[in-house]
Amino acid sequence: MDRTRPAGRRDQRRPAVVAATAMARARRQHKPHYWFADRLLAVLSGRRPVHWMLGHTIGEAYEQLVRLAPGAPLRPAGRVTPVVRHCGEYHPGPGVIEAFARIGSGDRVSAMAFRLEQGADQRWRCAAVELGGERVDKSAGN
Repeated sequence: MDRTRPAGRRDQRRPAVVAATAMARARRQHKPHYWFADRLLAVLSGRRPVHWMLGHTIGEAYEQLVRLAPGAPLRPAGRVTPVVRHCGEYHPGPGVIEAFARIGSGDRVSAMAFRLEQGADQRWRCAAVELGGERVDKSAGN
């Protein structure tokens, strides 16, 4: 009797849920908007310096990061490290991605939007960054 497998399990493969999650994570990491969301989060949470994004920005985006980063607006709440929970994309034209990301840190959720433009060298660069506004308390009166 093999004691390393659950009773009744005959195959040696990993459970389908684990394999599907790993595959989804691998696909996600190859999409430029997820890659940029992770990098922007690292800068805006204070884990990386602003100049880390210097070669990955164009136009006003770097100056926007320089203004936003000192306050570390996405700094971890308590000991919980912020993560990109979801990142969506919209393609308004060829070579342009307008993306949004939901950033989670414990029970706190923040929003980040950014624009990516593909250069003649086929590299994606961040052209603009915006963070979500103040949290709206729906229980308060209108």
